[in-house]
Amino acid sequence: MKTKIITLESHDDLISVRDKLSWAKTPRILLVWPKYEKVTLRLLDLKVLQRHADSLGAQLGLVTKWNNVRRDAESLGIPVFKTTAAAQLNAWAESPPRARREPKPPRKGLRLMREKIQMGEAAWRTSLLGRVLAFTAGVMAVLALAGLFIPRAEVVLNPEAQTVSLIIPVNASPEFETVSLNGAIPARTMSMTVSNERTLVVSGVISVPRSKASGIVQFTNSGAEEILIPAGTVVATNTLIRFVTMNEVRLPANGDEVVEVEIEAVEAGGNGNVDANTITIVEGTLGLSVKVTNPEPATGGTNEDVTGPTDEDRSSLREQTMNELISIAEEQIRAALGAGDLYLADTLQLVNIQSEEFSIPAGERGSELTLSLQAEYSAHYILAEDLETLAASAVAASIPQGFSSQGEMTLSPLETPFTDSTGITRFPLQASQATLKNINLSQVFNLIRGRDIDRAVSAVKEAFSLQNEPEIRITPSWWKWLPLVPFNISVEVK
Repeated sequence: MKTKIITLESHDDLISVRDKLSWAKTPRILLVWPKYEKVTLRLLDLKVLQRHADSLGAQLGLVTKWNNVRRDAESLGIPVFKTTAAAQLNAWAESPPRARREPKPPRKGLRLMREKIQMGEAAWRTSLLGRVLAFTAGVMAVLALAGLFIPRAEVVLNPEAQTVSLIIPVNASPEFETVSLNGAIPARTMSMTVSNERTLVVSGVISVPRSKASGIVQFTNSGAEEILIPAGTVVATNTLIRFVTMNEVRLPANGDEVVEVEIEAVEAGGNGNVDANTITIVEGTLGLSVKVTNPEPATGGTNEDVTGPTDEDRSSLREQTMNELISIAEEQIRAALGAGDLYLADTLQLVNIQSEEFSIPAGERGSELTLSLQAEYSAHYILAEDLETLAASAVAASIPQGFSSQGEMTLSPLETPFTDSTGITRFPLQASQATLKNINLSQVFNLIRGRDIDRAVSAVKEAFSLQNEPEIRITPSWWKWLPLVPFNISVEVK
């Protein structure tokens, strides 16, 4: 008989397996459990799958080695096999027939029973007068409820206002850790790395090297062996003006013989022109075995005047770039502060210069000189929260009795903060707080509810100290009295 084989996976559950059964069009469906993975199907799930297979006109069978699954299947009469081959070769046991529940027949005489227990309507309710009176009472009740709950009122009160203003001396320093009532407050530090580039048009004249000086030196052997002096041997004056030999020569062992060699200055320019007998140093280990001197001056080193940046140009450009860099650092630090934070301008200082590069090296020609600078700056600031904490307790203690604060507190330095030699920044801080006279809302409700507008306004004016006359608006506008229910009255205090 044709069999549909369905291999289960570890993530399969009752819903997914039932969907797989629905696609089977064979009289027998075989579910195969994986060998090394667990499928979470309970006894009740197997019962549901068995019934679903029956509804499809198919018989359900299992292939599994899990003992608990085998026991559950056998208890339900589901055939279980060890392999799919055995399931196809062996006969399947017939599933036991399921018993059907027959519905109970409906009870007879229900209509008669309902007619017997139904109570008759009272006589007054069937009469015309009774109906008119009942309708009138209902309308009156609805109108009473509408009059009680529909009217609404808005009341605006402007109580007496006062402004509390204090001047608090503030001492800020990075050494302070917490806000103190005596005015001490922590100063936070912010660092900012900024860069700037500026160009200067050069009009000055500088002297630059043009040609190298040359001459002749004499070598004398100080040892007992012949010495090879290679080309490129460096000789120098006591002022470290250096020359190199142009040729390779051999210096005999006889100390009386002298060998002459042509030399040329390492660097071009007039500095290479030296007097006779001033070249006396041989660099390297060769200087231990030979002596050197120049019997004639070294000449031929020349300079030329060209357009190029002078030391004054470099100093001026650096000063301008640094001034701009300070402004950029201050602008970026201010932008990074939070709303209400107080920047201490005189604490801005240069931490270090990270890079400094001129476009034209010293001693070289050029018509435009560009300087690129990158530096780190730091400055102190005070958090807005710390200023509010410092001023809050002092302002709260100064609020008159019967008044409460209204809106946010205003803080502003009266003078520019000044940092002394000890690193403490000092300035007076003005703190201002608007306050309003307290109004008891329950008392307002008791005074105005159920009254007309004129009487309500007079009662409120007599009971409270107000800046302006109370504003009362009733909705709908043609209604004359304020609501009796307090939650239909909104009171706004400004």
